This record gives sequence, structure tokens and C-alpha cells, in this order.
Amino acid sequence: MRLRPIAPADFDWFADRGAAADLRRIVASASQYDGVEPLNEEATLALRHEGLRGASLWLAEDAGFALVQDELLNLVVDPVSRGRGVATALLNNVVNARDTSLHAWSHVDHPAAGALARAYDFDRVRDLWVMGRALAPGSSGSAALRTFEADNLAAIVRINARAFAWHPEQGRLTKADFQRRMSEAWFDPSGLIVALVDGEIAGFHWTKIHPGQIGEVYVVAVDPDFSGRGVGKALTEAGLAHLHGQGCTRVILYVDADNTAATRLYEGLGFTKIRGEAQYSRPAAGS
Repeated sequence: MRLRPIAPADFDWFADRGAAADLRRIVASASQYDGVEPLNEEATLALRHEGLRGASLWLAEDAGFALVQDELLNLVVDPVSRGRGVATALLNNVVNARDTSLHAWSHVDHPAAGALARAYDFDRVRDLWVMGRALAPGSSGSAALRTFEADNLAAIVRINARAFAWHPEQGRLTKADFQRRMSEAWFDPSGLIVALVDGEIAGFHWTKIHPGQIGEVYVVAVDPDFSGRGVGKALTEAGLAHLHGQGCTRVILYVDADNTAATRLYEGLGFTKIRGEAQYSRPAAGS
């Protein structure tokens, strides 16, 4: 199988033809078949705004691709080409071409993905749950809550970094990362709710609405200085009430399976596990 490396100059996310168009078609086909996007938001935003700057992309004819951004590997095969060795050829090429650590997600936690990962010395290192529930009218709690204002951004970035200091992706988001997400068509300032305690911003709940009026608990973050005071629950309930008011009938969220405090909070709010995602990691050669 011929694998074609794509030069940054040959990749334009918005082009109607060429490598980017092939990649978008494969992504759309896999999304429809699997019921989940094979590229996460961070990967898609980087391609849209930065192209292949600092990244590597290989296309396997029109059957699949391997994309490495920093150390994150995205390997996607068109459903009609699965079971033909495409994923093996792509992964073999990546591990031989990149002498770095690699991290990859199986967004549907497929056994075949796990078997391929183990064959190339990837270890399963992280489990993510997608949880969901139906939406109904609810209370927003008694905390002092209001919607986002532009001058809140610095505090939100700081609280996010403190609340997710342990998190390998969320905790490292910068002001520019937040602004990039706020420039997306789905962003609604009224869906970004902040909590005030003694006049100080103590946390926020950022909601998101997907096509089909599916709401998402996008980010809930509470400054550690205000933990244990019910701020997280009040923010979560306020966000759910907002999503219901916007016409959403269901809501989802993503949470690390080993984050017991968060999973218990969400289970207490009626969320149940819908599916799991798994992350696999492979150290650099010789490390």
C-alpha cells in the first residue's frame, strides 16, 4: 500500500481538492459509521487555523490517514477499507518515522484498536467516559451566577489552569486557546456561566450545543480555593437549566473514569455512562 507524506504547503483545510479534502472525506465517513468524530476538537482547530505547521500527515491512498500533532497520533481508516491492513501500514510507518513518544485515542474503545496498539508496544494509560442524561426543567441553585463578560477571560483562564493542573490537555489551555474556541460559530456567551463568591469569580461552566440540539457540559471548573462550597454543583445545574431553555432535550459530558469525585457528582445529577474512550501511549525508543 502506497503511503503519501503530505507537505505543509500542500495542505489547505478549506480546499475543495487535495490532501485536506481527502482527509475531511475520511473523517466524515468514519464519523457517520462510528457515531463519533475521530478527530477531537483540539486536532481539528489546529488543522483549521495552523494547517500542518509542526505536524506530520500521511495518506494511505483514499483509504485512511495518520496525523501526528506534537506527540498526539490520530489514525483514521475509512470504514469501507477496514480489515485490509490499512491501519497496520499507517502505524508501522509512523513508529518508524517518529522517534518520539506517541499518544493515541480510540474514541469508540474498539477491541481492534487495542490489539493494534499492543502489537506496537502502546500501553493503555487513560479511560474517558462519555456520560449523558435527558434534560428537564431544573433549578440553577442559589449561588451568585451570571453570564460571561469579556473582562472575565483572564480569571477564567487562571481558574481553568488551577482546576485542571493535573489534566494533560485541559490544564494547559492558554488565553489564545480560549479565544480560538470563542471564535467558533457554536460559541454563545450566554452559555458560559460564571459563579461569584464574595464578589470574586470562583468558577465557570461552559456549555456547548451540538447539531440535533444535544447539549454538552463542555467545561466545569472551580478554583481550588473555593472547593467544597457547592460551587461546582450550582454551576452544573445552572448550565443544565440553560441548555434546557435553549431547546436541548439531552446533554452529554466527558469525564476521566478515575475522577471519582466528578463521576459521583454527575451520577448524583442523573448522568449515566454512554460509552468509553481509551488512550494508549508508547514511549520514545530508548526511553
